Amino acid sequence: MSLVQTLPRSIFIIDANNFYVSAQRVFDPKLWGIPVVVVSNNDGCAIARSQEAKDLGIKMGEPLFKMRDLIKQHGIVVLSSNYPLYADMSNRLMAILSEYGPIQEVYSIDECFLDMTGVSGDHTQIAREIKARVWKDIRLPVCVGIGTSKTLAKLANHVAKKNPEMNGVYNFNDYETNIVNERLAALPTGEIWGVGRRLEPKLSRLKINSALDLKNANPEKLLKLFSVVMKKTIHELNGEMCIDMEEIPPPKKEIISSRSFGYKVKDYQSLVEAVSMYMSRAAEKLRLQNGFANSVKCFIQTSPFGDGPKYFESKMIGLKAPSNDTRLLVSVALKILENIYIEGFEYIKCGVGLTDIVNLEDIVNDKQPDLFGNKQVVDKSVELMEVMDCINTKMGKNTVRVGTMGYKAPWTMKQEHLSPNYTTKWEDVLVVGD
Repeated sequence: MSLVQTLPRSIFIIDANNFYVSAQRVFDPKLWGIPVVVVSNNDGCAIARSQEAKDLGIKMGEPLFKMRDLIKQHGIVVLSSNYPLYADMSNRLMAILSEYGPIQEVYSIDECFLDMTGVSGDHTQIAREIKARVWKDIRLPVCVGIGTSKTLAKLANHVAKKNPEMNGVYNFNDYETNIVNERLAALPTGEIWGVGRRLEPKLSRLKINSALDLKNANPEKLLKLFSVVMKKTIHELNGEMCIDMEEIPPPKKEIISSRSFGYKVKDYQSLVEAVSMYMSRAAEKLRLQNGFANSVKCFIQTSPFGDGPKYFESKMIGLKAPSNDTRLLVSVALKILENIYIEGFEYIKCGVGLTDIVNLEDIVNDKQPDLFGNKQVVDKSVELMEVMDCINTKMGKNTVRVGTMGYKAPWTMKQEHLSPNYTTKWEDVLVVGD
């Protein structure tokens, strides 16, 4: 057995605080110290809140129209989601964090795990250095949790966030078992990674109300009542690493692209443009993971609310051979749209999906030599998509596009409170002086 395997595990999780709001504040200092809410697509509901907004009682997912009185009363700043800004700030954050640990798992847009097992030095101090470095370089506030497993690290991060005196860092490994158990006893099961609010009531009926209760539960008994995830969670709460690090995210088996419209759409042409755009986005994501789809699906729907007529329809078509060619995938999606569209309805949303995704190795190793049909045609398709992606990366999204996407797209989602793309558009870069 190697030395590294015998060392106690040290798992960090670094999580940006109120990430969407914090990313906005980096470039707009006027937002510091005041209540800020970032709203979802079409400016629908709250998806991020500053601490000041939370203190005013604004809940996650609260519709914007229900906040109107509070907004006027307290001068709350409302911002539309600025995904290019958030993605760029996330990339900067992850690049900094990658310098500290030999193994990094990017878990979400605003958090990542680092396996620091075997890294020399005081890990609590290293966590403080990470926090200070991120603030110095990109002005994002983060919290760091440390434990011998991913689950304990997540709980440590929660403790760090909820206790200001810890200055954003908490390390379970610094404390004796009795102190750790006291912390776990104070944490409800709903805060445990992999458990959440959904399973909390069922655990409560079993008299399991805290993280400590779950730590002391019988894993085999709960395996029968829940799933293998619950069994792993119990072992993780006991300090055993059961959930491995994923340095490279596994390729998706399904890619969905959908959005609500900015207003109700009645005409067929607008749906054609929307489906073409969403499928183009999905095809780009498919190629990024070197994937090929075997099936295409498309759906359209009216609003489920109100008194008007309701309609939802979705269909799927299997391809003769797996493909990642935008032209083919768009044409198939439009065939489905033509089949499911009914005139007279007011549509509020549409979407597309790519399913039964395989990678290039699966295709190469397939025993059917003519799986792709004419190899020359396929090679030209792959080359063309590479050129298109390269041009769009260098010259801007949609520089090269399928014609059915159109150009004006008046149906796109509402973003009435959108901030500039400070880091991804030259015309939006901040200028100092004249």
